[in-house]
Amino acid sequence: MFTIGDFARHGRVSVRMLRHYDALGLLRPDRVDEHSGYRFYSGGQLARLNRLVALKDLGFTLEQVGQILDDQVSGAELRGMLTLRRAELEQRIASDRARLVQVETRLRIIEKEGAMPVHDVIIKSIPAVRVAELTAVAAGFEPEAISPVIGPLFEDICRRLEKASVPIIGCAIAYYDQREDGTVLAHAAVPVDLAPSDAHDFTVVDLPAVPQAATIVHRGSMNEVLEPWQALGRWVDENGYRLSGPSREVTLVYTEDPNGWVTELQEPIVPK
Repeated sequence: MFTIGDFARHGRVSVRMLRHYDALGLLRPDRVDEHSGYRFYSGGQLARLNRLVALKDLGFTLEQVGQILDDQVSGAELRGMLTLRRAELEQRIASDRARLVQVETRLRIIEKEGAMPVHDVIIKSIPAVRVAELTAVAAGFEPEAISPVIGPLFEDICRRLEKASVPIIGCAIAYYDQREDGTVLAHAAVPVDLAPSDAHDFTVVDLPAVPQAATIVHRGSMNEVLEPWQALGRWVDENGYRLSGPSREVTLVYTEDPNGWVTELQEPIVPK
């Protein structure tokens, strides 16, 4: 038998938490001395403590923890629950990290207000191009909404083209359509020399030529594309133009490390 202090030490929890779990009925002492009131725990109770702490640390409420423990789920069932919960937490952490990147980017833009550096904006025409594409809906234009959608789309279209023995003959193009409900239809497109056909498990379309587009080159991860996109938008507005169609993101250089990416941002324009 362990005193509450020894049990806390072996279980790597605080005595205060053991008393709290006792009060909630989640982990009762094996025995309580009727004269002194001292709590004593058995070594076998470490198993319940491990389950309790693991479930709590993975975000389950103490009420949910109690229900799971009382259902006496097996170790395999518990591992499955914990694995699923861990995946949810890892996704949340990744989302929070991406959000922090965007906050830092906006702060950097705010600090440069009134002294925005001059970006190299080039006006050029863009020829028509035939592409194979896949589409999916994103919740909005936020990077945390776009990135989990457009990345897998490009991986999927590349797999399908490889399976169909269709070569990619140019740079990947991402473009987006705003929908009436506020969501965004994301297009992952790659140039191909292929006739449209219902036999494909992807769509072949012709992107029209753009007589005039304001363009700027962004080097680095697309999680950091906010600043050049805003700089390009400001340049268009301040130089007597207006937007005339969906913008495009053309991947000029792709590397395993997103920091090595080179992307041309293209904004179709006409004079105001």
